[in-house]
Amino acid sequence: MPIATVRGMTMDCADPRALARFYQELTGMALSYDADEFVALTAGSGCDLGFQRVDGYRAPQWPGQDVPQQFHLDLRVEDLDAAEKQALELGAVRPDHQPGGDRWRVLLDPAGHPFCLAAG
Repeated sequence: MPIATVRGMTMDCADPRALARFYQELTGMALSYDADEFVALTAGSGCDLGFQRVDGYRAPQWPGQDVPQQFHLDLRVEDLDAAEKQALELGAVRPDHQPGGDRWRVLLDPAGHPFCLAAG
């Protein structure tokens, strides 16, 4: 029997509300908590996404490790090309380095965190 289950993940950023809006539009998750220093989204799956303000936040430098990526999200999508287009319209950036070929795409959120869109 496990000792714990994953309740959520929290990302450091300079502007929690702006980053939460990006992920809310990208995933369809609902706003569950909203304060100046912390914002949370939920989908009812038991694993929420949180966004916390960090003074002096430095964006990851992917694929380099001068400022490590810290972590990244893998998001399943039906249509890889369509999902990438929509994410870019929401403010994501597509870096040149794309190690996934046709299997996945690496994008950067507005705060610089890498995330992957994976078909399937």
